[in-house]
Amino acid sequence: MLNWVDARFAEKRKSIKAFFIGFVYFIVSGLLSLPWAYYKGLARETQYGRTSQPPGDWLTQGLLDLAISSILGALFFVGVYALIRKAGRFWWAWASGLTAATVSAIFLASPILIEPLFNNYQPVPDGEVRDAIVELANEAGIPQDRIFMFDGSRQSNNFTANVSGIGSSARIAISDVAMDQASLDEVKAVTGHEIGHFVLGHVWKIVLILSVLALIFFYLSDRLYGWFARRFGSDTTLHNPVGLPILLFMASVFGVLTEPATNTLSRNSETAADIYSLQTVDLPDALASALIKTAEYRDPRPGALQEALFYTHPSVEGRVRRAMEWKAKSENAVQDE
Repeated sequence: MLNWVDARFAEKRKSIKAFFIGFVYFIVSGLLSLPWAYYKGLARETQYGRTSQPPGDWLTQGLLDLAISSILGALFFVGVYALIRKAGRFWWAWASGLTAATVSAIFLASPILIEPLFNNYQPVPDGEVRDAIVELANEAGIPQDRIFMFDGSRQSNNFTANVSGIGSSARIAISDVAMDQASLDEVKAVTGHEIGHFVLGHVWKIVLILSVLALIFFYLSDRLYGWFARRFGSDTTLHNPVGLPILLFMASVFGVLTEPATNTLSRNSETAADIYSLQTVDLPDALASALIKTAEYRDPRPGALQEALFYTHPSVEGRVRRAMEWKAKSENAVQDE
């Protein structure tokens, strides 16, 4: 099929060829992995009581997500191949800049254009919960209209909250599951954690990290693509989009090798957000009890190697211990005064 595509598109239609190959590749690979995604994302979660989402709704949302990611992925590689053709020997540096711009654009647009396709976002209802959250937001300089509640129960029964977006689109969102199952102090502690991500600029750190990783990957691709192509029995050159599956295979290998490093950076960010909550909200018991709720769907005590290799969040046990150590230090400090 790739040979047909290569012959079908003329030299003047290279961008169309790159988009077509990328889009088809992402769609096909997504459909091939659909059975595993169904087992992991719905069947297994239903078995353990972590979701009540109907299969039809899960499939509809999954296909929508696949369509969006395939279009965006294909457009990104149209840009990459254009840089390979036109940017000269340092195309890989320009591709890193393209990665930064693309990730930033997605972060900017996601809360406005993408996330509402999957969930309903509404301001937190009036009451003591909203009053407490608004007070925390004001102290951090976050506009009140940037804090939302969303129907996370549509997909999951997990106790979750998140920060997304950048600039004017940045917002903090708390799942209705958290709102229904948490005490007021737990909501405040969790919100403090999410505000920590916001104030500490963790979204921008993600952009920087992905840009640096892209720089390394594209540089290695420039040097090693020919070797990988020969191992696949292909004589396709790097500038030809027909070789995109080989490039993406290289990306998957690179992703596996760098996953421990990216997971470590993610755990560090989560720890920093916990500390921010402890310092500003000062509700260690509430943060600990909220974290214990997450043990229902996260291994609370993974092995050290397991955590280092596979976990994007510190262990629940470690996070609860940190909160209790903070509480002990605070109490000792008060007694010493």
